Formats: sequence, C-alpha cells, structure tokens
Amino acid sequence: MKLLEKILVAHDFGESSQNVISSAIELAKIFQSTIIPIHVLPGDIQNQKAKALLNETAEAKLNEAVNRMKNEGLDTEEPLLIEGIPHEAIVRAAVNVSANLILLGSGETQKGDTFRLGTTAERIIQKSEKPVFVIKQEVLLNVHHILCPVDFSEPSKRALHNAITMARRFKSELTILSVCEQAKTSWLTSDNLMQTVNDEKCKEEKDKFETFLKEFNLADVNWTKEAPKGNPAEEILSAISKKMIDLLIMGTSGRTGLNRMLMGSVTEKVVREVPCSFLTLKSEDVISLELKTHIKDIEELHKTAMDLIGDGFYDEAIGHLKACLNINDMYVPAYKGMAKAYDKLNQPERAGVYRMNAKDIMDKIWYQKIEEEVRKLRGSSER
Repeated sequence: MKLLEKILVAHDFGESSQNVISSAIELAKIFQSTIIPIHVLPGDIQNQKAKALLNETAEAKLNEAVNRMKNEGLDTEEPLLIEGIPHEAIVRAAVNVSANLILLGSGETQKGDTFRLGTTAERIIQKSEKPVFVIKQEVLLNVHHILCPVDFSEPSKRALHNAITMARRFKSELTILSVCEQAKTSWLTSDNLMQTVNDEKCKEEKDKFETFLKEFNLADVNWTKEAPKGNPAEEILSAISKKMIDLLIMGTSGRTGLNRMLMGSVTEKVVREVPCSFLTLKSEDVISLELKTHIKDIEELHKTAMDLIGDGFYDEAIGHLKACLNINDMYVPAYKGMAKAYDKLNQPERAGVYRMNAKDIMDKIWYQKIEEEVRKLRGSSER
C-alpha cells in the first residue's frame, strides 16, 4: 500500500541541495515512495565544450544522488537532465512522470533577507497543479508539529485532508487554524458599530469552522484548533513562530490572471516569509491511496487492512478485512480488525458485533482444544 507514489526532487547542486536530498530520503522512507531526481541545465550555452563539460558534471552529481538513495534502500527512477527554464521544465516533468509531489529547496538566501523564497520555487508554486513541498535552507525534515490554515474553500479542504494523513504518518501534532479577518473602520462608520460588525462576523466564522471540521476524521490525531482575529497572513506567521511549527500545509487559490495573483495574496505573503518548510496544494492531492488488487494471501490482506486503519482509511480497511473473512470465516484477527475500524467510524454497535464474533470463535477454539485434551487423556487411561 502506497500513499505517495512518486516524488520529483529538483536538485540544483547548491549548498542547500544536500538537505533537499536528505529530506527526500526521509519522506520516501515514511511513505515508501519512488524518487525521481531532476536537474535543469541552461538552454542557451553556445560553447559546445563548456556544454559537454556541464552535462558530464551534472550527470555525475545526479548519479551520486541516486546512489545515495539506493544505499538507503529506496526505489528510484532514471534521473532527468533537461535543458530549459528551470520552473517550466520542472513543472512539465512532474506531469510527464506522473509525480505526486514536487520537492525542492527554497533557494539560496542570506540571513536577514525580507523575502526568503527563491524565484524558481515561487514560480513553480505559481505554475504547478501538482503539490509542491519546499524545504527551507538548513532546516531538517523533522516534523513534530504541523500547521494547516483553512478558509473553508476546496483547496483548504484538500490541504486539511492531506495534513491529517501526514500527521498520522509523522506521528506529529496538528494545529488547524481559521483566521477571522477584521474589517477596518472608516469615516462612514463608528468604532462601536465596526466592532459589532466584526464580532458578528467572527461568530459566523466560528460556526462555519465547527461545521467544516465535522467533515474530517481526526481519530488518533493529536490536534487542536485555533480561531484568532486579525490579518490572515500575519496570524499564520505568528502561529508558526509561537508554536514552533515544523511544517506548514496550505491550499492555494490557483486563480488565473497576473502571476502575482496565482497563489492568492495570503499564500503569497506567507510562503515568502515563512521560516519553516511548507507544502502547497491546488487541484491535486499529495496523498493518493494505491491499493494492491487481487491479494489472495490472508496475512498480507490483514496487514494492509491494519495499515489502512493506521492511516485513517477505515472503509478501505473494512473491505480488506471482509476479503480475509471470505478466505477464512474463522480468522479472528479480521473480526478484531473490523471491530477496531467500526470503533474509529463511531459505530459502536457494529464494532460490538464483530468483537463478539471474535470472542465466540476464540471460545469455540478453546473448547475444541479442551475436548481434544480430554480425548487424549481418556485414550491413555484406557490403555
């Protein structure tokens, strides 16, 4: 069972690249992913000797990265060495290889820079429909706390679904943030009137937040929710700092028009200034459940089912456990697994039925063993 099939890793051979490769390896281990390294060469080199030397050097560095990944026991595909404009080539390659995720560094920046996001990374986020995972310079992928801001839109819904699964896999804390933006006073309105308007707006936002969260299964996730008032970008950045967030996961609007509008104004400000690694999503999920079909081995079916329960895919787990029972209707672990899955789905009556079935079968097996022992004792005594 794979949740993240392919990771396209942009390798620019800069100082921060080793951290990008290390992060890719860590992510691939957690999600059992295949890694595809890519490097983009300039397409305007006229000197053929220089071009050949550059190609040779790039191939050697890509192969070095591949060997490092293979030594870690990971699956890799043939590295890609492409000429062109970096952000265009990487976005196009992600589609061509059917990558689930583009992973890259944030770009080389100096301490004190106002904007910490490199041009290539920003343009990839703007142009790519694929999820983009940006690793901050000198920041290791050690995820203990995830922040997912939501505005109840489809992109933020997608972001939260993925954040929940990633929180389970990373065994990390998850904070879900909804910011109530405050309207400012003008010469047409009094401070008191504006305060009343803002209070009513935030009450409505809070109700929407509660309704929104009911759509998500947060079982077994260590999560909290927060609904501060203020400027969304500023509140997101503040929460990252106060809570020592390791990973920000957020949806982007994907609006068409001017380049600066492609991410949405809030996302644009946040990703430029955010101090931690981050993941942006538009129209595609990072997490895509790839299940093996036609599994006939009962133990493999059961293991896959329990993995699915661990990742929060309870209905899919139930399907696998029913397949176990089709093979052997006395297979106790399947009944126990069904009970656990229905517990997670908050269906205690169904869970109780399967738990009772497991107990009945275990009791039956126990009595059969006792009868066998009694027969053996009787046989020995008669002799």
